[in-house]
This record gives sequence, C-alpha cells and structure tokens, in this order.
Amino acid sequence: MRRTRVRHVPEFREVIYDESHWRLLRELRSQALGIMSIFASSGIEAWLHGSVARGDVAADSDIDIVIPTRIPAYLVESLLEKHNLKPRSRYIVVATPTSTPKAVIVLDDYERRVISFPLLDFKPQELEFYKFGGYLRYHDLLGDKRVPGVNKRLVLIKPTPTGHEELPVIGWEDYVARLLGVSIDVVLERVKVLSRRDEVGRTGIFAKTALLPGESFEEALERLFREKKLLWRIHGLTN
Repeated sequence: MRRTRVRHVPEFREVIYDESHWRLLRELRSQALGIMSIFASSGIEAWLHGSVARGDVAADSDIDIVIPTRIPAYLVESLLEKHNLKPRSRYIVVATPTSTPKAVIVLDDYERRVISFPLLDFKPQELEFYKFGGYLRYHDLLGDKRVPGVNKRLVLIKPTPTGHEELPVIGWEDYVARLLGVSIDVVLERVKVLSRRDEVGRTGIFAKTALLPGESFEEALERLFREKKLLWRIHGLTN
C-alpha cells in the first residue's frame, strides 16, 4: 500500500485535471451511484465519502460509502444480496475504545468498494469526521457535485471547474473548520491523528474482528464486547 505523507510545509497550488483524470473520476462515481441507488430506492440515506466526493482521485482510490444512521444489518445485507452484490469480507472495526463500533462490508478482493454503518448511534463529532473529509448524498452525486474536504496528507481540497485547489491545514485550522462547517476540535483531532500516523507509520485500531461463517453483525458485536470488556463498560448493549 502506498505510504501517505502529511504535508507539513504550507503550500498553495492549483491542479488541472487531464482527460484521463476526468475519465477515472466518472468511472468511480458511476460505480458509487450504482451502489448508492440500491439504498436510495429503499429510502436509506448513504454518503459517498473521500476523494471520489472531492474529485482528487487516483488509480487506487476507494469507493467509500457510509450509512450514517443506525440500521439493522440484515436489511443492508439483504439489499446487497437482492442486487447480486456478494460480500468478500465482513468485519467490525472500533477505532478507539470510545469510538462507535462500525460494521464494514467489503465488495471486492482489493477492498476498494466498501460499505460501512454504525452498530450503535454515531456521536455528533464522528459524523463531523465525514464532513471533514468531504461527502456527497445520492442526489448530490446524481447532480455531479463535488465538495471540499481534507485528504490523508492533511491537504484541503477545494474543487474548481477545471480541477481543484490545494491549501494547507496545519496552521490554518480555524479557516478549514469554518470552510467545512465542522468544529475546530474535529480539525485539531484529525491533525493530531494523521500527523502521528505520518511519524510512526500506520497506527493500530483498538479492535477489528471478522465475522464467523453464518454469524450476524449483532452476534459478532456481542462476541466482541465479551472479548473486550472495556467496550462493554463504555458502550454496553442497551444503547
């Protein structure tokens, strides 16, 4: 996997997309629309998050789709099955002990098409994380919109008609928070986490567990809570 380095030196530049970039962006967005339409047709909101929403895609960009509200996992899985989308893997991830456990469904062998959703209710600050990176709703994607957001290098991406502008985040945290409509605390937290990752390599997550054959996400969550007593004490299963 390509190492992502944080940009510490402030830099302002404009990037003009060539036809191959626009073609790649259209292809990734078409794939995302196909997946999101499955949920939209059932009245389920889904967001497209990250570079495909912003426009600064590369050959290895992920199609990262998140359902922002708590929803029965069987409903998500049955909709995918109905449309012949077979999961390659299913797992639960908990970034930190206080983070909301998320269900993750991977639709390809390279983990480039991923659907995630909370198994408990997201905290408001966790929802702001998606706004920090940039996300689009289904109808916005249909309208070919792009949104500003911050990439993993801590570079602010602002879409333009011909490509995008790149602006620094470090040292410009207040401006970034105002532009993206998120709290300064979210910006400072992401700067801290991504800078730390840049220093020591990929940082670990608190818990990640693959589902057993025939196991539901709810059953796997109960199993994870039994194995990780700290999660039980922090979250419980009554939320």
